[in-house]
Amino acid sequence: MNKLTSIFFLIMFLIGTDTFLISPLIPTLQSMFQVSTEVSGWMMGAYTLGAALFALVAGPLSDGLNRKKVMLAGMTGFAVSTLLCGFATGFWSMCLFRFLAGVSAAFTAPQVWAAVPSLLPAPKIAKAMGIVYAGLAVSQALGVPIGSMLAAVHWQYPFFAIGICSLLLAAVIFVAVPDMKPSQVPGAKTPIFQRYVPLLTSGRARGTFLAYFFIHLGSNAAFAFLGKWMTDRFHLSVDQIGYMMILLGLGNLAGSMGSGYVSGVLNRFNTMVIGFVLLIAAFVSLPHFTSVSAVAGAYFVIFALLGIMFPLIIGILTSLNPSIRGTISSLSTSTMNAATTLASWIAGMLYVLFNGFSAIGIFAAVCFAGALFIFALSGVLAGETGTTAEKKPA
Repeated sequence: MNKLTSIFFLIMFLIGTDTFLISPLIPTLQSMFQVSTEVSGWMMGAYTLGAALFALVAGPLSDGLNRKKVMLAGMTGFAVSTLLCGFATGFWSMCLFRFLAGVSAAFTAPQVWAAVPSLLPAPKIAKAMGIVYAGLAVSQALGVPIGSMLAAVHWQYPFFAIGICSLLLAAVIFVAVPDMKPSQVPGAKTPIFQRYVPLLTSGRARGTFLAYFFIHLGSNAAFAFLGKWMTDRFHLSVDQIGYMMILLGLGNLAGSMGSGYVSGVLNRFNTMVIGFVLLIAAFVSLPHFTSVSAVAGAYFVIFALLGIMFPLIIGILTSLNPSIRGTISSLSTSTMNAATTLASWIAGMLYVLFNGFSAIGIFAAVCFAGALFIFALSGVLAGETGTTAEKKPA
C-alpha cells in the first residue's frame, strides 16, 4: 500500500510543480519571445485554462471508465506536452503546449483522488489522502525552486526534467497500479452535467464555490507576477527567485502540517476568520516592504496561512453533498484553475497599468475580503465552531 501512496504522491508532486513552473520563468520567456508584460501571464494561464475547461468533464466522465487507463493516458499526455514546452519556438506554441499539459493534468488528478479510497483499506485512507495532498505542498517547497535552478542553466531544462520524470512515472503506473473498472451502480448512467445540478441549485453550495473562486483569484494574482516583481524591484536572478520559492513552499507545507492542530485549538470558525483577516492585512502591506528578506518573510506567513486554511476549506466543500464528492472534486478543480487563469491576466494588466505590485496586493486583499463576506452570507460558516476532526474530507 505504501507503493501506491508513493506513486500518487509523485503524480501530484509533478502536476503541482508544472502548474506554477512558468512563474519564475516569466521574465526570461517574456524577453526571449518578445511579448508584453500584460500578455506574458498567459503562458501560465494557458495551462490552468486547459485544466479548468476539461476538469468539469474529466471527473464525471472517468466514473464510467477504467480509472487506471485514464490515469495512464493522462500522465502520458502530460509528459509529452511538457516535453514539447521545451521545444517551443514562440509565445503561441508555448501557450498551446501548456494548454495541452493542463488538459492532461485535468484527466490525471481526479483519478488519483478517486484511486485512494478505491485501492487502499479504510483505516489507511485518511493518512494516504494527507500524504498525497502533501505532494502539492512539497512541489512548491522543492519542485518549483528546483525548476528555477535548472532554468538558470537553460530555460528548457525544467520542462525536459518534468517531462522525462512523468514518462517514467507513466511506466510505473502501467506496471504497479491495478485496474479500477467502473462499478455498475444505480445512477451510473446519469449524464455528465446533470450530476452538477444538486450543487447549482443549492445556495449554500453556490456561495461556497464563489468564495473558493475568490480565494484562488486573490492568492494566484499575488503569486503569478512574484518573479517579475522581484526581478524588477530587487534585481534578483532566476536562481535567486528559486531559493525564495523554497521558503514559500516550506511555509505552505508547515501550514498544511499544522492545520489540524491550529483548528483544534482555535476551532474551525475562529481559524477561518482570523486567517482571512491576517491575509487581508498581509496583502495590503506586502508591496510596501523595502527589502527582499521582509518580502520573503511576508510571503512565508501568507503561504503558511493558506496552508492552514485550505484543508479546512476543502473539508467544507466535500461536506456540501457527500454523495457526489467526485463531482465536487471536479468542480473545485475547475473553479481553482479558472480563477488561476483569470488571475494571471488581471495581475498582468494591473502590473502594467499601475506600474508595479501595489495594485495587485490591494486586489488580492479585496478578493479575500469578498470571500469572507460570501462565506458568512451563504451560512456555510454557521455551526463551524467545532473542531475540524468531525468533518475531514473523504
